Amino acid sequence: MSSVILVGGLDVAELAFYLFFLFFIGLVWYLNRESRREGYPLEHDISGVVGNDVARLDFSDRKTFQLPHGLGTYTPEAVPRDALPTNVLPRVYPGTPLDVIGEPLGSGVGPGGYALRADRPDIDMFGRPRIVPMAIAEHVSVATKDVDPRGLPVSGLDGLVAGTVRDIWVDRAEHVIRYIDVALTDGGTATLPMAMARISRRGVVSDAIKASQFAGCPQLKSPTQITLLEEEKVSAYFGAGYLWATPERSEPLL
Repeated sequence: MSSVILVGGLDVAELAFYLFFLFFIGLVWYLNRESRREGYPLEHDISGVVGNDVARLDFSDRKTFQLPHGLGTYTPEAVPRDALPTNVLPRVYPGTPLDVIGEPLGSGVGPGGYALRADRPDIDMFGRPRIVPMAIAEHVSVATKDVDPRGLPVSGLDGLVAGTVRDIWVDRAEHVIRYIDVALTDGGTATLPMAMARISRRGVVSDAIKASQFAGCPQLKSPTQITLLEEEKVSAYFGAGYLWATPERSEPLL
């Protein structure tokens, strides 16, 4: 089969390769430009200075998202950026580990880091708060063959009892348990993420933190709803426990 020569030594296969190569380069450039419009431009790891990105020749406007249920609009680059952590030891080189100063569980660093999401509840398709206690959730109940955790003791990774399950927070949009409302033995409450708890007929156990550390859990402003920012802080607190709940967890394996 003879080759189809277009001009000189350029055939159809070579032309198709060049066109694909140019298309792919353009696609990469376009996707990177669009990603910078969505609120995360290049940022220096030490100083926090946002790069100008002059080399990418971006003349596009900022991207604005239309929010549902009359919540207006949201432009990522028009809101304040997350501040760099100040509760860490000084660093010299970008990419070096962050060594926390003080209490690590609520430090907002590493596994305890969180984004400054909107301080309002997540809403469902009807405009209602999406995650609420089961006590006020309509048509949501625990399956008869499952263990109802309400009233069961809650223990930490050390096996000590931190409190008792007062209620469970359910997602009305997806009909799943999101959080466990814990009444602590020494007073106060704690919000335990369901993903970090194991439920049995003997009780609820969380391997994230110790029983004494439940008291430091971020508190909710309302007893009937949880905001997006509060969800971030609660999950970050228990997530940090997998590294800092005990001194042994933060040590190297070897």
